[in-house]
Amino acid sequence: MFAFELHGRLIGTIRLVPLGHGLTLTEQLLQLSDPRALSRWPRAWDAGRLVVAPEYRVGQDVLKRCLHLTLTDLLEHANVQHLVGSCTHVLSRLYRRFGFSLIARDVLLPGTEKTYCLIHGEVECVREALTPAAAEV
Repeated sequence: MFAFELHGRLIGTIRLVPLGHGLTLTEQLLQLSDPRALSRWPRAWDAGRLVVAPEYRVGQDVLKRCLHLTLTDLLEHANVQHLVGSCTHVLSRLYRRFGFSLIARDVLLPGTEKTYCLIHGEVECVREALTPAAAEV
């Protein structure tokens, strides 16, 4: 679990979990949409439960910076090659700007009426998309 703080105020969190243990919603949904996905993506982690305070949801800059810092820290402590996640259709469009690809759309969670999009990103592509330009540093 990572927390984002700005000027001493907590502004968001994200949870990153290694896949293969059956702990995440993303794993459940992958089993429904593409049961072989995990075997194709060694050292994959679920990037999920992203929450950002409403006043910081305008634009992409704050989120991009938070995700960049999170990924940098994760890579310092774990061998990660792939990131996957489940999200709404609207958020899947945002994540595509950050190096992810849509791998499944409208995956129904059994026992509910909720549908999710599944996203995947190779770590190097995501890192490149999240790296701030020289002018932003």
